Parts: sequence; structure tokens; C-alpha cells
Amino acid sequence: MGSTSERRPPVMADVARVAGVSHQTVSRVLNDHPNVRAETRTRVLAAIDQLGYRRNFVARALVTRHSRRLGVVSFDTTLYGPASTVYSIEQAARTAGYFVSIVSLRTIDRAGVRDALDYLADQGVDGIVVVAPQRSAAQALDDLPAGIPVVAVEGGHAGDISVVSVDQVAGARMATEHLLDMGHDTVWHVSGPSDWLEAEGRIAGWRDVLTAAGRPVPDPLDGDWSPRSGYVAGRRLAAMAGDVTAVFVANDQMALGVLRALAEEGVRVPEQMSVVGFDDIPESEFFSPPLTTVRQDFGAVGRCSIEVLLRQIEADGPLARERLVVPPEFVARASASPSRRPYGNVQN
Repeated sequence: MGSTSERRPPVMADVARVAGVSHQTVSRVLNDHPNVRAETRTRVLAAIDQLGYRRNFVARALVTRHSRRLGVVSFDTTLYGPASTVYSIEQAARTAGYFVSIVSLRTIDRAGVRDALDYLADQGVDGIVVVAPQRSAAQALDDLPAGIPVVAVEGGHAGDISVVSVDQVAGARMATEHLLDMGHDTVWHVSGPSDWLEAEGRIAGWRDVLTAAGRPVPDPLDGDWSPRSGYVAGRRLAAMAGDVTAVFVANDQMALGVLRALAEEGVRVPEQMSVVGFDDIPESEFFSPPLTTVRQDFGAVGRCSIEVLLRQIEADGPLARERLVVPPEFVARASASPSRRPYGNVQN
């Protein structure tokens, strides 16, 4: 039986011995220092693979005061938007050379957010990204752990911290203007949950366009982001077919439910009712008919949030609050078409 010392994990000195270089050269390779010859770097990396060497991040953090680890706090990652946002943040962090620790909360309240932030701070993360699409989450960011950089995604006002978000108002304006430009008298709206900042922005953009155009502004039909809630709204819209010719739905999942309800009630899309969604989920181009929608660039959101966070981490002192807005993109497909009813026949 071998001794305990024979079974110990390899250390940096072992890598240096196998590669035939100094301890300092191994350190330079591990830290991606530019002043290392390519042949030497290759030899060190080969020794690392041969030995199965793993870096001691705890020891490294004590020396550099940086753990190369970031924290992410998220909510309801079963939804496409939050899940895509967290994925893009993690990929951007890894590209920048950071590992990510994720805390996903089931409920959003000040205590839960505070516990998540404290947990990540205790793990020694260098900074934290909080995906805060709900107003209660954004308000919970008013009380943050001292000394840790924090960036909010879709965080509304989010106190005095930096925020990265998609321009929800602009996206809703695109959708509504597209339908009005097609000759529809007005545009109905199936909204997201009232406490979601994204839902607020989409309602605001939709309402602004109708008001500016002097068109009737119908009461929004309430949804909760799910296809089922879209289906319920779609049944109500189908009952008003003829008077309602266009609807902007606050996300593609609800739009799927709307399309199903209209099909069951014999309302043809887009011939009798045009439908526009929001998000551009991967399945939307395969809906029947393919869904016209508004695309959010979640990859850009992830990259921007990590860039902002790293600027704060690397700064010598506190930085001014940043507000980065990612523009949406309109995607025209087959679920919206020109109105077949002359403008002016709308009924209030």
C-alpha cells in the first residue's frame, strides 16, 4: 500500500519539475502572462495535463484578493427570458476567465434577496449580478453587502447600482407601430404580470403609440407569461373577432396560447386577427403561423452586465452608476398582415 504522501494531489512544484521550468514560470502560464515563450507554455500545459494538476483557488485568492468567481442571483429560471439571461451571463463570465456561483430563488422578497447576497459574499465572490425583473427584487437591492460590486439586470431604478436592460418600451413600440402601419384601427394587448418591470415597459410602449396616434386604448388582458394564460385571453379575443383585428402579446409563450385559442374558435391568423409576440423564443418561427415578434439579445445583456461588473471590480475606487440599454430587434414573420377592414370602423 502506498503512503499518504504518494497519494497527495500534485502541486505547482511538481508541474515545474516535470516541465523543466521554474515555479515562477508555471505561475506565469497559469495567469496567462504574455512574457512566456509559446514552446515553454506548451510544455507547462502538457505537464499540467499529465499530472492532473488543479489550481488552489483559495490560496490564490489570499494572495491576489480576487477569487476569479462571480455570483449570480436569479428568479424563476423556468421562464425563457430569465433562463436565457442567466446562461448568457455565465458564458460571458467564463469567457472573461471567471467561474460562476448561481443562487436561484423561488420567491422574491427583501429577506430572500439579502440572504442570497450574503451567501455569495461569504463565498468570497468578486462581484454579483442580480437578475431582477420584478419590482420587489429591484427594491430589495437598496440594502447591499458593503464592499462588493453589484450589477442588476432588468433592475429598473435599482437604487444606486448599475443596471443593464433591454429597451422594453422600444420593443413594444415596434410591435404596436407595425400593426398600426398595417392599417389596424387599434391594437389589443395581453400583458405580463403587473409586478414585472418588463411587463410595465411593454404596456407603456404599447399605450404610448396608441395615444400618440389618437387610437382607442383597450384595457389590457392580464396574463402571467404562461401559454395557459394566453389561451384564456385568446378565448376572450376570439369572442370579439371582427371588432378586434390585432393583438400584441407580451411574450411568445402567451402568444402560443392565443394562437391555440383562436384556432379552436375558427378565427384565422392573420386573415382575421394579427398576432405579434415578444422574446423570439427558438420555437416561435415554428408556430402556426410563424410568429411575428420582438427579439431580445440576451447574449448582449450577458456580455454588458459582465463588462460593467468587471469595470467595478478592477477600479481603484467607486465608479459612477452605469445604465446600459440593449436595443431590441423586430422580427417580421407570417402572423401579422394588413387589416382587411377600412380604418374608422373600430367600436369602442
